[in-house]
This record gives sequence, structure tokens and C-alpha cells, in this order.
Amino acid sequence: MITQCPIQPNKNFTYRFNVKGQEGTLWWHAHVGCLRATIHGALLIRPRSGPNSYPFPRPNKEIPIVIGEWLGMDPIELETRIQRSILSDEPLSATINGKLGDANNCSGVIEDNYILNVEQGKTYLLRIVNAALHSEYYVKIAGHTFTVVAADANYVKPYNTDTIAIAPGETVDGLLVADASPGRYYIVANSKSMKVKTRGIVHYNPSKRYDDTPVMAPDMPGKNDAVASFYFHGNLTSLPHPLAHPVPANGDEQLFMAIDTTHMCREGGSVCGLVSRMNNISFQLPSRTPLLKAHYYHNVSSSVSTLQEFPSSIPPGLVYDEGQTSKATSVRRLRYNTTVEIVFRCPPVMYSYSNPMHLHGHDFFVLAQGHGKYDAQKDVQTYNLVDPPVRNTILVPVVGWTAIRFVASNPGVWFLHCHYEKHASSGMAMAFMVENGPTLDSTLPPPPSDYPSCDDQNSGLAFD
Repeated sequence: MITQCPIQPNKNFTYRFNVKGQEGTLWWHAHVGCLRATIHGALLIRPRSGPNSYPFPRPNKEIPIVIGEWLGMDPIELETRIQRSILSDEPLSATINGKLGDANNCSGVIEDNYILNVEQGKTYLLRIVNAALHSEYYVKIAGHTFTVVAADANYVKPYNTDTIAIAPGETVDGLLVADASPGRYYIVANSKSMKVKTRGIVHYNPSKRYDDTPVMAPDMPGKNDAVASFYFHGNLTSLPHPLAHPVPANGDEQLFMAIDTTHMCREGGSVCGLVSRMNNISFQLPSRTPLLKAHYYHNVSSSVSTLQEFPSSIPPGLVYDEGQTSKATSVRRLRYNTTVEIVFRCPPVMYSYSNPMHLHGHDFFVLAQGHGKYDAQKDVQTYNLVDPPVRNTILVPVVGWTAIRFVASNPGVWFLHCHYEKHASSGMAMAFMVENGPTLDSTLPPPPSDYPSCDDQNSGLAFD
């Protein structure tokens, strides 16, 4: 466990938090194995002064669009298979706001489509969340374009596109103007890497029927088309705004993180399977004491027997050496207000993927991305220090790299992990321990009185 032990059956736990200085679309979800497949929802933060203060034309209506996945098994069974190094399971379908749609037949009948009713000439703010476990998705509406205005609850300069690329964990806000001829148009979400899709229907003027006219379908990017995704993410830049923070000119600490999936053998080589890792360490959750609790009481070393300091880098020759992988609870301690620069690298190994990396507790500046090997001398010249997008999740391109920078201004323990669940659950993760600052507001508060206990029945689900 990182923050707490799981909430037990027939029990409850109340979270209290403030959203001061934040506006936009976020989401909440379970963090116990694969349970987030069905335990999730959108969290919408509107401007305190009302919708007229949006830095874009006021929409007539705001609509959450949550992309999920329909699994062929119970999420707990999926998690068990991941722990057994079975990383090949795929969903049967994607969903839009819980609807399978008519593009799939998972239950023996053709399911209803999600219907997005619009009126001609009006503007809609679509708050899109990718809550899926397995894949990035391309989202398109036939005959329409989006104006992207925010990502991960941070405003961006308006960007017009007919295709939105959204990885697991990411959110994208897009304005949709209903300016097409009255009729019905498919809104399609296609997986970038799997033969999985879903579709709903944008229906003009709900009181009218269009039974005699076909539903228009969009042309979608091809399977494994990484170019469209790379350029979508690369075209987002931050919008000057009173809530925006300045870009740190330099980093106090620089980390190079190789993220990949490899074989790991145990018991003298007789038992082998796939694990995911960061800098050759496959993350292992503590068995009983949450890291946050141990951090507060200053007894991490004595409470977590699997503890290991996360290295700032690894020798280049070891990136491809499967025999160097270890399992450990890898953490990195940071002084309060340290500026941290991370260069993520997806090396060219057999099991190489793009990886959506998500940092808890902080936003970060995306300075640059590229394909191939990161060149510290050359690529630093491409860093955007003027208007980089501010995110909490970023898709690191396959056989490529991404450079980010953040200020460790939130004391506590913060998970950094891939948002493909099979990667996170099999070890592509680590944790930052941010020390207290000089004031009460920058000091970690004590655990609440109703803090869940790991001694309760069924607590093993969090780390099995």
C-alpha cells in the first residue's frame, strides 16, 4: 500500500480535500489492483466565479464522456493473472459512459448506444476521461471537429483537431460546435493498439427522428498508428492564466527512468515470467504498513523490509540485461520544494510499449518528447520553457523519451506509475517521499482517527 489500507466491505471512509487553484476535469478511481475497471468516475471542477470566467467561449452545456472497457472476467481474476505474469489479456469491448454500443456483441444481444443529444448551432464542452485499463483511444465524431481547451485540469491554447488521442489516466476537454446538417453521427472510440472499439451517436434535435437516413461514421486512424497520438500530444501548449505557475528554469535533481517489460526468473531459474520495471526494479507494494503512515512516523526503514532507494539512472549497458531485474519497494526521498527533472525512456526491447506515466500529488511540465535514444547534449535544446503543457499523466512514446519537470511542493508519499494496469500491477512504478516544508501548511498532517487498518479481514487484496 502507498497511502492507506483498503476500505473493507461494509465499511466507509470519507476523503476531505480542497481544490483551491484548480479548474477542469479530473477523475477518481479505486487503487486496489484492477478494481478501477469499474470503480471510477469523473470529477469536474468549475470556476468559482461561474462559467462566464472560462478562458474560452461559454458552452451551452457540459457533458462528461468516460471511456471504459468491458472485461471478459472479474477484475480480481484479471489481477491474479497479472501477478502470474499473464499480461496478454484484452477487454472484449470499450464503453462510452458505461454503454457498449452497437459495434460489439459481448452479451449475445446488440447493446444500446450512448446517445449525445445536441441542438444545431449550440456549443458543448465534452469532458473526456480515459478510465480504461489497457489502451490509449482515438476519439472522433463524423463530420465534426473539436477545439481542445484543457488537459488534465490545466488550460491549453485552443487546438483544433478532428481526432483526440487520450491515454489511460488522461483527461481532455474539447469544445464541440453542433454545426453539421441535422442527422445522426457516430462518436467512435477506437483502441490504438487492440481490436477494441465502441461507438455512440450524436443526435441532432432530439425531438426529430432520422430512421430513413444512415448514421455517418468517421474515418479512424489505423491500429498501432502512433504518429497521430505523438502529434496530438505534441501540439498542446499551456495557456497563460492566473492559475498557471512559472516554468522552473533548471532542475535541482535529474532522474533518468528506463521503463520496460522483461522476463524475470526465480527459484534458481525454474520459474520465469513477465514483469514490468523502472530502472531494472519491479515495484513491490509493502505487505502491511502503508508507506505514507511509515513516512509520517519516520519508521520507513524498520516497517518496510523490501525497501530500496530508487536509483537516479542505470548504466546504459544494463537497460537490456534481463538478469539484473530485482523486486523491491523502490522510493526516492525529495527535499521540500526540490525541482525534479525526469527523462523517461522506453528502450528498444522485445516488450516495448508506449507508457502513460502518472504522478500522484503533483502536476508537471512536459518539456519535450522524441523518438529514438535521448541525447542529453542535443535534446535539451528542444525543451519548451515558454509554454509547455502542464499534465499529471503523459504518454511516453514507444522507443522514445519524454522530459518532464515538477516542483516537489506537496509533502507526503506520491506514487509514480504506468497507467496501463498490467504494467502498474506487474511493477512499473516507484514512489517519491517528499519531506515537510517550513510551515504548517507545508507539513504532512497526522493519519485520521478512522484510518483503515491492514489487520482487517480481506486486507490482503491490496498486495496479493
